[in-house]
Order: sequence, then structure tokens, then C-alpha cells
Amino acid sequence: MSTSDRPMPRLFLIRHGETEWSLNGRHTGRTDIPLTARGEAQTAQRALQLVGEGKVIDPKNICMVFVSPRIRAHKTFHLLFDHLSDAKPPHVTTESAREWDYGDYEGLLPSEIQARNPGWAIWKDGCPGGESTQEMCYRVDNVIQQVREHHRKWLEKGEGSRDVVIVAHGHFNRVFISRWINFPLSLGTHFNVEPAGIAILGYNHRNLLEPALNALNLYAHVA
Repeated sequence: MSTSDRPMPRLFLIRHGETEWSLNGRHTGRTDIPLTARGEAQTAQRALQLVGEGKVIDPKNICMVFVSPRIRAHKTFHLLFDHLSDAKPPHVTTESAREWDYGDYEGLLPSEIQARNPGWAIWKDGCPGGESTQEMCYRVDNVIQQVREHHRKWLEKGEGSRDVVIVAHGHFNRVFISRWINFPLSLGTHFNVEPAGIAILGYNHRNLLEPALNALNLYAHVA
């Protein structure tokens, strides 16, 4: 198969399902909390709709899945793929896909953070005791480079498969979308990423130098 005949590679960027803290808005970075029962049910339903042979996320097209090590992301990965009769696609658990480290603001509501530090915004200020905007940008950009290398090998050489999947978190995914399309990290504030929502990132004009956002929050329940 020539380069021009190969389907263009894609990235499926998935946020973990609902947790108690995603419901009430607490900043959940390092804290390892589980999905709610509803979060598990919604994610399992999403799997039946979107994951499987001939579906949007077809395991035979996946060359790699990057999974955050937090239990909420790890459980989401298993709910998405455990229903398959065949083996799960190749996957790796990596701290590179963890949520933004909120440092001193871990577990706090936005109102509580504003009471401590009026005018604070994560997109320009980062997190004291956690990750700065520069550190977050560097980490996400490194993951993007890994994804693009998988995509390059598929498109140019036919190595592996066309698609990559990342199962991660809200702020991580918003930063990732911004950086994928060559926007500043701060533009992530304009993307809503719902629990268990799936984004599809790809390219325009069959050109790996023209990254694009193809879809956002597939089948997610948007409040």
C-alpha cells in the first residue's frame, strides 16, 4: 500500500469517567479517587457504542494506548476495552499522561482557590507547589512528539497501525488539544472536555504538518 492509499492516522483523546470530584469541581491531580457508579456505567455504555470491530475506535487500527496511572483513568481504559473478545490493544501506563499537578491547590474548589489567591488562573499562573505552565507545556509536547512518531511510521512506512489512544484527564486533555493544533497552552480554556468524552485529533490535507481537531466530546453527556 502506498503512502497516498493509507488511511490518515488519528489520535483518540479520552477523559476518564465521572468522579465525585469532577462532579463538584474539586481540582483532582495526584489524588487517586475512583469513578462513581454512574461514571462506570456511562463509560461502559460508551464502549459499546464506539469501541469494537468496525466501530469508530477499532482495536485492529490501534498501535498504542497511553494510559495515566491514576485509578480513574486506568479503570476507564479497562471499561472501554475489556468487553472485547480479542486481546486489548498494546498499551502503556505512563506518568506522562497524568493530570496537571495542582500542588498547593490539590482538592480545592475554584472558589476556595480564589479566596486564597484572587485573580488566579491556571492557564497563566500554573500551580504553586505543583506544575508551572511551562512544565505542563513541555510534558504535553513530549507526548505529542511520541504520538506523531507513531503516525509518521504508519503513514510513511506502513509500520504499526494508524491510530493512537490516550486515556487521561480534563486539564491534560485541554492543554493537549491546544498544543496539538499549535496554539498556546492558554487557549485550552476554550475547550470543554467532559467526563468520558472522546476527542478525535488528526490532520488536514493528508499532511502531518497540518494538525487538526476533528471531533470533541463524542457521546458525552454535556451538562
